[in-house]
This record gives sequence, structure tokens and C-alpha cells, in this order.
Amino acid sequence: MIPKRVMGVETEYGLTTATTTGAPSSLTPEDAAQRLFKRIVEWGRSTNTFLTNGSRLYLDVGAHPEFASAECDSIADLVAMDRAGDLIFQSMVDEANRRLEAEDMPERIHLIKNNVDSAGNSFGCHENYLIRRRRDFRARVDSLVPFFITRQALTGAGHIRKQPGGAVYEISQRADQMWDAISSASTRSRPIVNTRDEPHGDIEKYRRMHVIVGDSNMSQTSTALKFATTEMLLVMIEDGVIMPDLKLQDPMRSIREISHDVSLKTTVELENGRMRTALQIQREFAEAAHNHYDRQGYFADLDDTRSAMVTLWIEALDRLEEGDLDSLSTKLDWIAKHNILERYRTKGGLSWDDPRLTRLEFAYHDLSPAAGLATSMEKQGLLESVVTEEAVHHAIDNPPATTRAALRGRFVKAASEARRDFMVDWMNLRLLEADGARTVILKDPFSPVDERVDELLEQV
Repeated sequence: MIPKRVMGVETEYGLTTATTTGAPSSLTPEDAAQRLFKRIVEWGRSTNTFLTNGSRLYLDVGAHPEFASAECDSIADLVAMDRAGDLIFQSMVDEANRRLEAEDMPERIHLIKNNVDSAGNSFGCHENYLIRRRRDFRARVDSLVPFFITRQALTGAGHIRKQPGGAVYEISQRADQMWDAISSASTRSRPIVNTRDEPHGDIEKYRRMHVIVGDSNMSQTSTALKFATTEMLLVMIEDGVIMPDLKLQDPMRSIREISHDVSLKTTVELENGRMRTALQIQREFAEAAHNHYDRQGYFADLDDTRSAMVTLWIEALDRLEEGDLDSLSTKLDWIAKHNILERYRTKGGLSWDDPRLTRLEFAYHDLSPAAGLATSMEKQGLLESVVTEEAVHHAIDNPPATTRAALRGRFVKAASEARRDFMVDWMNLRLLEADGARTVILKDPFSPVDERVDELLEQV
């Protein structure tokens, strides 16, 4: 039986404003952010709050709105929660824009789910995986670096990269922003895996693997594939399997070279001197994972979403090696976006430097149902969905039922409705009363039931 695993995604959104008149906007990013969070501040008295679905909503450094999903032990729940975060923020945008219109202001706020702004500043999409505490953590994570570097061939979001010789289209938005393979820093060196030890659980049993190399995905399939493939390798590690020896001679050079070649034919050098393409490296990891699951009988334990993604891992590599990108255009972000941009570019005889292509690229990531390209494509079936629209809307107000998030969500809902003062973080539920605080510490991320929380809710 495959052990349960808790996972989560943190998404930083780009915030921009435009005017209905075409004139420059007078709203600074900070002003726009405060308007965006006005309802949240009125409700929770802060720009940092936990919601009834167990997730965290807050304003990060640099006026970046951020959504950190509740703990999920299913890929389907995680995809639904990620998309619910988009809809929650878009509802905040809609409300802020209605207020701007009521004040006769021409500015309108847009949230962009991407990783690079027009000035070249980068903001992230972080993946969190709870893993068992091991003494050889660093060595095990180090063995996954080649996987994360080459995974962009499947899960990149695509990007128009400006350069002195002319702009070009590349596979990943984050590839050119990474400066280290593994580090405890998160912004200074911007590593692929951040090793800061914050398990948000029993520190004797768990630690968190914090992956910050991935792109923000609009495609539900890309999001699901990103987490499902990584989870397979973590299962192997915790089963004691040694990863394929694919360490790269120069990881940071490799991640850039792979991203810059949309043909995926570029080879990178391994430490042992061998030359391999990104697809060849991915295939070695994929085949090792599939062989292990087959030997252990794990395929019988997979739910429908996981089963579809582990099958797609091999099938996508086959299609990419054959050069059949069109067959993946409804699944993988970088291909879907490239097709749109390339058709527009060819029809208009444009170069990749043309600002109209840049605007079209941003439109792909715009959360607005009116202006957002990917959102529109999903509704038309041009981007495949992994979860139903009903599941997404359910996740807006409800936490996953099978993890600790269920307890947090129940407490936030009850305390909010009762107008009680409370404080919440990933591990602590705190009811504030005149004679002090009543606190319950939730060390087990896997448990959706706790008698102490039931007692706390009775007090509420």
C-alpha cells in the first residue's frame, strides 16, 4: 500500500493595473494591493489570513498576492484547491474593480498567474511535499536535482525571453531565474530546492521538501503532472531505492540550455561525462519509477487522477521525442501557449520582440474570465481539465476532508460565524478569550479528526 503524502502549492500572483482610457495608471502596486485586500482586512483585520477551506491568503513582499493551499493528500484535491485560489483572488479583483468604477476611477486591476513581470522581476510557484525525516536527506534531494531541471519539458509554462540579439520563445519562466541547486536561502540565491527545515508538523517524524523551481501553471494537467511525477520519486526514496545516477556537471547551465531549446534536442553533460537530452533524463526517471511501482504492486493503489498522470508521463515523453507537440497542446502549458503565439506571430509577420505578443502572453495568464486566454480555452475544451468545475467551487469554501486542513477549516468557519477572536497558523488553533487563549496544536498533518478540536468548537 502506498503511504499517504501531504502536499501543497504556494502561488505568488503578478499584480498590474490598466486604465479604461488608455492613459497611464495612477495606482501604485501598493495602492492596488491594498484595494485588492480591502474585504480581507475588513473580515480578518489583516492581509494575512486563513480561510474556511484551510488555505492561507496573504500579501507577500513586493505587493504580490499569494495563495498557499491547504494540505492535500490527493492530486485531484490539490488541483481543485489551486484553481479555487485563482477564483478567490479573481472575486477580490472583481470587487475592487467595482469600487474603482463607483469612484469614477479609470484604473482596473488584473492578476496574472505567471512568474516574470515586464521588468524581468521573478516571483514563484512553490511546491511542498511532506517527507519522512531521514539522515541522508541532502543526498536524496541532490539525486532529484536532474529530475527537477529536466521536468520543465513537461511542466514549463512558456516564456518570451528578451535578449540583446532579439526575443525568443523558451520553455520555462523560472529557468533563467535559478542560481543554485540546493540551499537554505529562498530569495538571495533562489535554489531549485530550499532546505529550510520547517515541517509544520512533528519535527521528530517529518520534514518539508520545498521546491521553488517550478512555473505557475494555467493548465490543470501540467499542475497534476508536476506533483504526480514528483510524488512517485519520493515514494521510491522513502522505499530506499537509489535514484538513477544522472547528476549534472553544471546544473545551472543545464537548466538554462534546456529551457532555451523548444526542440528539446539540446544535450547536457552529466558528471560522468555522458551527454543526455532532457527527455532522455526524464525517461530514465520515469522508467525507474514505473518499474518500482510495478514490482511493489503500487499501480493497484492509484486513484484515477494519479493513474492518468503516471501514464501521461511516459506518453508525453514519447510524443515529445517524436516531435508531435500538437497532440499535447491541450495538456501542457508551454506548448498550448506557444501554438497561440506562433499562429498570431506568423499571421502578422511579427518578430518575438513585438509588444503585441507580450500582451498576448500576459493575457494567457490573466485570471479574468473576460480577458484571460487560458481561462477561456479551458471553458472551450482547448485546455483539458483534471477536476470538475463543481469540485473547484466546492474547494473555495471547503477544505480537503482527509487531512489536518479539515480541522483548521472547521475552526475558522465556526469562530468567524460566532464572531469570536481567534488566531490560526498551519499547526495552531487559538481561541482568544478574556482569561487567555485556548490553544490546540495539530502535529499530525494526516489526521482530519481530533477530539481536542471538537472540544474547542464547543467552546466557540
